[in-house]
Amino acid sequence: MRNILIAGAWPYANGSLHIGHIAGLLPGDVLARYHRAIGDNVYFVSGSDCHGTPVAIRAKQENRTPQEVSDRYHEEFAECFRKLGFSYDVYTKTSGDEHKEFVRRFHRKLYESPYVYEKEAPQAYCEDCGTFLADRFVLGKCPKCGNDTRGDQCDACGAVLEPETLVEPICAVCGTSISFKNAKHLYIAISKLQAELEALVDGHPEWRKNAIAFTKRYINDGLRDRALTRDLEWGIPVPKKGYERKTIYIWAENVLGYLSASKLAAEERKGDFSELWGENAKHYYVHGKDNIPFHTIILPSLLLGTGEGWHLPDQMVSSEYVTLEGKKISTSQNYAIWVKELLEHYEADSIRYFFIANGPEKKDADFSWREYVHSHNGELLGAYGNFVNRSLAFIQKYCHGTVPQGDDNQDINGQIDGLYRTVGKLIERGCFKDALHEIFEFIRKANKFFDVKQPWITRNTDIAACDNTLYQCVQMIANLAILLSPFLPFSSEKVLGWFQITGKWERQAVLAGYVLPETEILFQRIDKKVIEYETEKLKSIL
Repeated sequence: MRNILIAGAWPYANGSLHIGHIAGLLPGDVLARYHRAIGDNVYFVSGSDCHGTPVAIRAKQENRTPQEVSDRYHEEFAECFRKLGFSYDVYTKTSGDEHKEFVRRFHRKLYESPYVYEKEAPQAYCEDCGTFLADRFVLGKCPKCGNDTRGDQCDACGAVLEPETLVEPICAVCGTSISFKNAKHLYIAISKLQAELEALVDGHPEWRKNAIAFTKRYINDGLRDRALTRDLEWGIPVPKKGYERKTIYIWAENVLGYLSASKLAAEERKGDFSELWGENAKHYYVHGKDNIPFHTIILPSLLLGTGEGWHLPDQMVSSEYVTLEGKKISTSQNYAIWVKELLEHYEADSIRYFFIANGPEKKDADFSWREYVHSHNGELLGAYGNFVNRSLAFIQKYCHGTVPQGDDNQDINGQIDGLYRTVGKLIERGCFKDALHEIFEFIRKANKFFDVKQPWITRNTDIAACDNTLYQCVQMIANLAILLSPFLPFSSEKVLGWFQITGKWERQAVLAGYVLPETEILFQRIDKKVIEYETEKLKSIL
């Protein structure tokens, strides 16, 4: 049994979740459910990112405290993830006492290392907002390519930037010109860790291509040291004399949430936290493309900086971006599909299926209502739901709900055994779309099997053949429910319950003579009128 850490990125608690968040984070739950099914010791953790400039600005706009704002969104996030079936072992928040205390202990140790030093440097300040700004809240022209950019990185040319180097810098919140004030802060010498960081990326060819490319670009452009502290009120106080009025920079504490949350999970189950972060564990990091450097550069630098032998990242599950009806999602313009609203009208498994089968795994993906409805009706309901319902309804109607006698079909058993192996390997490699494709290829074969065997005819002409067909269909359905359980937990739970079998990741059989309980349709058809209604609703925003 392996110790597996699955670390999902922490969404900022300054606004509601949209479909882009879900597309990037959903692979983490697939991994967690799969690794539990094969018997691993899984720690699936994440939480809400509550500190920093984004939350402080939202609080000021709403005339509330940052704690009130972040707590409200934290509760909203937790409820959305629950409804979507995210099986977190711990979903916490960076404003929680356990996290704050862990981060302060970690930083005290970090400050003792030769990688931390003091430096006076310019810091972006907005007079209108009355606050210092995080780098990403400074907008301007890239000094290298001239395109519009943020103060930390240019998306157009990939250059790593300092806010003070931007041309015509303005505040991302209010749009006014900003100034720069010199301030003394603690810095971590990431530049001194270049050899270790190069070895990390070179030693993991299994990382997704975007993670490798982004990380190598950062290294080749010249690693820059990063401030560990900031002149902000809302955050974790710096545990160092003379810095009591400063807080730990958000990027230097939110990624440590993976450690604090997994420690909390280990304590709750009386597990060994040191083993989870030792050399024999396996760690997945699940996030969007914009968070790559925080997981491949920043987090490893912090872990290496303490000299305590923390386990470095193994696998980067870094998704690309999601667009909406061909346009960029814009939260400021309300051009987005908000998760809490999506869940009010559509099934969680349907949402999960779409964003795995059509998600931004290797390239940017577009969400369109037409594709979503066609995907649900044509594939999820039309292929899988149809096979389950037609088979079980036939048994209920003509076999008194009892699984009939059948032969041990070696060909079908072999295909199922092969699926467990193939799908499992694909999931572990982060190839979720391919894994789902393999399962649905088998589902199409299963539907063809039902059609070719024609039980609606053989029930009158060859009852033994009819019984055998239905018996084989039951075996396929039972194992499909296990294979699909990481992807479609709600419908899989129903099917596994009908057959009274566990979700263990290996071929299982339902015995002849087993009496089925009353079953139901797995998925409801979505009316095509939804396409026009939802599309027009989006158009009205623009």
